[in-house]
Formats: sequence, structure tokens, C-alpha cells
Amino acid sequence: MTSPTSTPDDFAAGGTDDRAPDTTAADSLISHSEEQQALRADLYRLLARLLRAAPDAELIDFLAELDHDAISLPGAAEQQLPRALASLSLAARVSDARRLEDDFFQSLVGVVQGEVVPYASWYLTGSLMEMPLVALRQDLKRLGFERQSDVHEPEDHLGALCEVMAMLIDEVPGEQVNFFRRHVASWGERCCADLAGRESPFYAAIGYLGQAFLRAERLNLGDSIPLHAATENNSGEQVTAEAVQLVTPASVAPDARH
Repeated sequence: MTSPTSTPDDFAAGGTDDRAPDTTAADSLISHSEEQQALRADLYRLLARLLRAAPDAELIDFLAELDHDAISLPGAAEQQLPRALASLSLAARVSDARRLEDDFFQSLVGVVQGEVVPYASWYLTGSLMEMPLVALRQDLKRLGFERQSDVHEPEDHLGALCEVMAMLIDEVPGEQVNFFRRHVASWGERCCADLAGRESPFYAAIGYLGQAFLRAERLNLGDSIPLHAATENNSGEQVTAEAVQLVTPASVAPDARH
């Protein structure tokens, strides 16, 4: 599997991190073969691309021809990753770029918000631009990642986090476990599960793939991470929140977008 050529790059390396990474915690992942590491990075890049923008014709063709039977990771059979890839490939074969632009808008953007709001702050606090974003920005700065000037969305978008994970696998593998645990593990699967429940077969398949892959990642870390993890509010108190939708975007016509 090779990564889509149209994957957007929201971050750039802007400095160096002088803190030693927790290499002990990463042993269970970085002991995988180079091919498995490359596959993990490719899957993160694929999810990043699909969550950030509607697919173009080239990407749809790539997915339609995907040899999903040849793609595997340790324990992936139990985690249904091959089946999820097969579902996405099948959905791509019966999709067209114009229709998926509308489906992407309804599912992940919306006039006010999409059917799914793929931000860590939203899932962990019920609001946007909250403490999870502050903590993420601190870690991104420490790791030397800078947001590109033409990117205006908050950095805690799931697609952006997938992009960072791919970059860490490729460039700073000792940091990937801590980053995943701090910023993805507590909410990423829930977000993808919500996307898997959407009406669009293509975006439901993306959600199914994300859920299967992130579960595989969580289990391969060898750490039991609660899916409804708590986060701290401004007073340092532990709070737990579910995602809440302010409106029902399904009732908004796609043509209403600007």
C-alpha cells in the first residue's frame, strides 16, 4: 500500500525536541518490521487525507483497486482491519467525486457543523478550542511541529492528528506511543464509530476503517486505555464529557454551503 499523493500537509518541522523520548513504551510498536511501520504510516496518511477533504477521482480509483487482502498488521484479523479496507474499496467502486463532495460536507463540515465534529476538544469537553487543544499545541511545539500558515482549523482535528502520527512513525518513532495515548486514544475510536453510523456508505466505511485501525493501534500499544477518558478543566478538576451535537445537520441541504 502506498500513501495517496494528494495528502495535505498541515504541519512542518520547525525545530528540535531536546527531551528524550520514552523509547521503552514504544518497544511493542517499533519492533515491527520496516514494512509494517510503513504500512502504519500509510494508513494514518490515508485517514488524514479522507478526513480532511473529499477525495478526488485519482484517490477514488486508488481505493477502488486497493488489494486489501495483501494488507495486514499483527492482530489485524481479530481487529477487522482487512474487512474495513474491503468495505472502503467496495464503497469507492460505486462512488463518484461530485457526490462525495456533498457527502463530505454533510458528514464532516456542515453549514454550522457536520454530522460528526472530529475534534478532540469536542469529544472530551463538549466544546471546541478547549484544554485538549492547549495540551496538544504544547506537545506539537515541543516536538518541533509548526502549523502551516494557510491552515485555519484547530490542530486537534482527527485528520491532523493522524498526519502527525504518520510523521512521528517516519521521523521520531520513540514519541509515537506517548502522542497516541495523550491525544488520540481517548476519543479517536468514538469519533470514527460516529462516522461509521452515517448514511453515506463511503464515509461510513471511512469510519469503520478508522475505528478498526485505531483499535489495532491501541491494542498493539499493550495498554488498556479507557474510551471515555477524563480530561482536566481550567481548575485542574477531572471532567468527562460525551460529544454533543448542537444541531441536526442532516436537515440542512448541501446546496446551502458557501
